[in-house]
Parts: sequence; C-alpha cells; structure tokens
Amino acid sequence: MISLNINGKVVKVEAEPDTPLLWVLRDELQMAGTKYGCGAALCGACTVHVDGQPARACVMPASAAVGKRLTTIEAIGATPVGQRVQAAWTEIDVPQCGYCQSGQIMAAVALLRAIPKPSDKDIDQAMSGNICRCGTYPRIRAAIHKAAGQS
Repeated sequence: MISLNINGKVVKVEAEPDTPLLWVLRDELQMAGTKYGCGAALCGACTVHVDGQPARACVMPASAAVGKRLTTIEAIGATPVGQRVQAAWTEIDVPQCGYCQSGQIMAAVALLRAIPKPSDKDIDQAMSGNICRCGTYPRIRAAIHKAAGQS
C-alpha cells in the first residue's frame, strides 16, 4: 500500500513501489488527464508537478512520490497561474489534436511560477522538453506570454 498526496488529497493505492506514477494515476486512480507519450521522459506528455516542480510521471516510481505534494492537470486550474494559463490556452486556441496539451500546460505553469515575465528564450528553454507533433509552438509561446500579461 502506497500513500500519495495528489491534488491536496491523500490517497492510498495498491501498487508495487517501482510502478511508474503515470500508471498509478491513470490505471489505479482513473486520472486520465496525464498522458502516456514515450515512456522514456522525452516527450513531456506525462508532466505533473512534484512539490511544485515539473516531473515526468512515466519514469518516476510511485514510491519516489511518497511524502511529496503531487499536482496533476485535473487540479492545476485551481491555482491562479493555472487559471491564467488555461484561459490563455483557450483564448489563443492552442490545441490542435490536444494530446500533449496537459503536459504543455503543466510545464507552462511551472515556468510562470519560476519566471513570471518570461522572455521567448525562457519559454523556449522551459518548454523544450515538451513535444507537440502538431507544431503549435508559436501558439504555445503566445499563450504563455498572454498568461504572463505580456500580450
């Protein structure tokens, strides 16, 4: 039995300690917002926040999350920065297929918490680990600037 603090609630799950956090979220807790992309921490689709920092849930063992605060896309809109990012994403119409967007939003929120008024270089660097096969990068950058009040 593993006890995790996810989105402000403590939950207990039956999982092996080395089970990737992604599968605990998706299979055990039916939290399907965090996506599987590559399984090797290369694409960013599975990005969650661990103690406020972006992390790849596909390679993080569930046991490594014990005692930490986890935030998923399901709760990011409850934060002021998350609300601004989600509103900007909608206003600029960022998603095309949408598959990568939960990871993109999680990375964008972490960036804006660290750098409230990011430059294009800051955005490109922070978002470089998140792949969008549809190529919506210009809209992602514009939405981050908008969420930062820089549009």
